Amino acid sequence: MNQEYIKADNWSIIEEGFDPETVKSSESLFSIGNGAMGQRANFEEPYSGQTFQGSYIAGVYYPDKTRVGWWKNGYPEYFAKVLNAPNWIGITVLVDGETLDLFKCSRVDNFRRELNMKEGWYQRSFSATMPNEVIIKAKITRFLSLDLDELGAIKYDIEVVNSAAEITVIPFLDSGITNEDSNWDDKFWNTTSVNSKGSRAFIEAHTMKTNFGICTFMESQLFCQGKIIETLPSATKEDTFVGHTYTHQLKKGETLSLHKFGGYTVSTNHKAKELIKAADSVLSQAAEIGFEGLLEKQKKAWHAIWQMSDIVIEGDVKAQQGIRFNIFQLNQTYLGKDSRLNIGPKGFTGEKYGGSTYWDTEAYCIPFYMATKDHKVARNLLKYRYEHLEKAIENAEKLGFSNGAALYPMVTMNGEECHNEWEITFEEIHRNGAIAFAIYNYYRYTGDYSYIPEMGLEVLIGIARFWHQRANYSESKEKFVILGVTGPNEYENNVNNNWYTNYLAKWCIDFATEQLQKVKDGYPDDYARIIGHTNLTSNETDQWSEVAKNMYFPFSGKYNIYMQQDGFLDKELITVDNLEKSQRPINQKWSWDRILRSPYIKQADILQGFYLFEDHFTIEELQRHFDFYEPFTVHESSLSPCVHSIQAAKLDRMEQAYKFYLRTSRLDLDDYNKEVEEGLHITSMAGTWMSIVEGFGGLRVLEDKLSFTPRIPKGWESYSFKVNFRNRILKILVTKQETKFKLEGNEQMSIRLNGQRMELRPNEEISA
Repeated sequence: MNQEYIKADNWSIIEEGFDPETVKSSESLFSIGNGAMGQRANFEEPYSGQTFQGSYIAGVYYPDKTRVGWWKNGYPEYFAKVLNAPNWIGITVLVDGETLDLFKCSRVDNFRRELNMKEGWYQRSFSATMPNEVIIKAKITRFLSLDLDELGAIKYDIEVVNSAAEITVIPFLDSGITNEDSNWDDKFWNTTSVNSKGSRAFIEAHTMKTNFGICTFMESQLFCQGKIIETLPSATKEDTFVGHTYTHQLKKGETLSLHKFGGYTVSTNHKAKELIKAADSVLSQAAEIGFEGLLEKQKKAWHAIWQMSDIVIEGDVKAQQGIRFNIFQLNQTYLGKDSRLNIGPKGFTGEKYGGSTYWDTEAYCIPFYMATKDHKVARNLLKYRYEHLEKAIENAEKLGFSNGAALYPMVTMNGEECHNEWEITFEEIHRNGAIAFAIYNYYRYTGDYSYIPEMGLEVLIGIARFWHQRANYSESKEKFVILGVTGPNEYENNVNNNWYTNYLAKWCIDFATEQLQKVKDGYPDDYARIIGHTNLTSNETDQWSEVAKNMYFPFSGKYNIYMQQDGFLDKELITVDNLEKSQRPINQKWSWDRILRSPYIKQADILQGFYLFEDHFTIEELQRHFDFYEPFTVHESSLSPCVHSIQAAKLDRMEQAYKFYLRTSRLDLDDYNKEVEEGLHITSMAGTWMSIVEGFGGLRVLEDKLSFTPRIPKGWESYSFKVNFRNRILKILVTKQETKFKLEGNEQMSIRLNGQRMELRPNEEISA
C-alpha cells in the first residue's frame, strides 16, 4: 500500500491534517531550493517529535573518513557528505511563556501544507491549542529566492483566537548542527564568530578539512495588523547560536507577523574575509524590496521557467501533478548557472548518497536540460567532467591503470572517487560509458560540435584507454572479455561480461576513434594540441580497435536474446509476479546473499543499453528482450521505470507505458520504495520528463532532424510540451485525434512525424 495522504492537484502538493507519522516524509516532499541552496520542509519553530533536519548549500561538503569492515587497496579515503548547513530558518514562538511545539500541543486542527509549484513558495497553516489552553492560528510562508540566490524569506503570522496573550518570537541562527549520516560523529563545522547588530545577525563558520567559509545571516521585522513595530530586539549570543527576542502583547483576534530574511554567503563566491559584508549587502537588497516584493519577483521567475519547461496534461490530475513535481524539483536543484556544480541524486532534500555527482547526470538529466534550457546549461554539465579529467586519471591509477586511462568516479564532489562499497567503487565502471554517451548525445541534439575539439576528445581518449586496459583476451572464447563488474542492476555483483558494460566499452572505443579522425580533418590545431598532450599514437588506437572489433557479448540461442551477463540463465528463473507482496521491496526484506542468487533485477541492464542505442537494434529485437527481462525486474532503482515506460510506448503497449510513467512520476509522492523520508529521487525525475517527451511523444533525433511518433494514454484528453532544439522553440500538442506543432522564432524547421517529413514555418500552427 503506497502512501496516499498527498492531495491530487494540478499545481500544488497539498497535505491536510497533522500526523506525526508523516512529518519526515513531508519534510522531503515539501523541500524547496533555488540551485544555490535548499532545505527540507522542517518546521521553523521547535519540534520534539521525529524529524530530519536539513539545510544544504550547493558544492559545500565534508570528506567523512571511510568506514568499512575490511579495507581494500584502492578504496577512497573518504565518503563525501553533503553537509547539513547552519540553520537560518529557526523561529522560537512563546505564547504566555509556553513554547509552541506541535508535538506537545493539546490539539492541532486545520493543519495544511502547500508547496505551490507554479509560483515557487511553501506554506504551512494550522490552529493549535497550547498546553496553557491558549488557542492560536498560524500561517507561515517560505521561499528561496531565484533572483537573489543567497537569500531565503519567511513570513510567520500568528493570531490569538480565544484570549489576549503575550507573544514572544525569537528568530535565530544555529551553527551547532550535525549530519544524521556521519560515519564517526566528527565535528563538521567550526564556528569562528557570532555577531549581532541591530536587527541583523551573522554567524561565521567553516567546514573542517575542506575549509569552506560560510556566513549564515538573518534580519527580521515585526508587524502587528500589517503595521511595522519599530523596536530593536534583545540579542542572545552563545558559542554557536544567536537569537533576537521580540515580545508583543496581542489582543484577541489580532495578528502578529514576523518577516525573516536569511541565507548564506560562501567563500566559493566571495573573499573569505568579506562574507559578512556580502551578507549585509544581500540583506539591504532584501529590506529594500520587502517580503511581498520578493515574492512577486519569485512568481515572475518561476513563470519564466514554466513557460519553457511545463508539460500540460488534460484529463489526469495525478499524472499532471506528478510531472510538474518532477520538473519543479529539477529546477530547484540545478539551473546551470555554475559549471562547478552538478545534480545530486537527493538534490537539497536529504543526505543519502553523499556526493554531488553520479552517472545519473549524463544518462538521465542532460536530455531534460538540453531541451528545456539554453544548450549552454548542458554544456556546463559536460565541462564539469572535462575539468575533472585529471582526477579521473588519478582514480584509474589508484586501481592500477596507466598511460592516461581515466575512470570517472561513481560518486564525487571534486573529481575524486568517494564511494566505498567495493562492488560499486571498483566494479560499476559503466559510468565511464554514460559520460562518453552524453558527449555524443549533446552533439546529436544541439548540433554544437565545438565541445569535442575543445574539451570532449581528451575525455573520450581517457575513457577509451580505460576500456582498452580493462578488457582482456580470452583464449577459450577467442574474444575480449570484461570480468568482475557490476552493471546498473546492482542486484548482481562481480559478474563477468555484463552485456551493457561490454557494449558500452565497444561503442566508446569506436566513437573515440571516429572523433579523432573528425577532429584531425576539421580542427588541425586542436588535434595537434591534444595529440601532444596525450601522446596518443596510431599503434595505440589500432589496439583499441582490435578490442572493440572482437568484444564478447553473452547470447542465448535458446531464447534468441543477449544475456545480462555470463551465467544469468543458471538462475532459478521465477518471475516477479510469483513474488508475494509481503516480500517487497526485496532490498528491505531479503538478505544480500538471497538477492544476488535470485533472478530479480533492480534495473534492467539490457534494456538500458537498448534505450541508449535504440537505433542499433530492430523493433523485433527490442520486443524480444523487453518481454524476457521486464518480468524479472522489480524496479527498486528509481532509474528503472522511466526506461521501461519509454520502451513500452515504442512497442505501442500504452497501458503498460502509462503504468510505468505513473510509477516514475509519483515515485516519491506515493513513496513506492518506502524511503521518501530520506529525501527525494531528483535525478530519476529527469526520467519522468523523458517518459512523456521520448516515450509518449516519441521524440528522437534522426538524420539530424527532430522526429516524433506520438501516442497518448487512454485516460488523457491531451498533453503538450516544448523543446528547444538548436535555439528553436517548438511546442507540441498531442490529442487523441491529431498532433499540432507551433514553431517560435524566425527560422523555419523541418521535422518528421511518423516518418513523414513536415516543414514548419515560424509562428504558424500545423496539425496532422
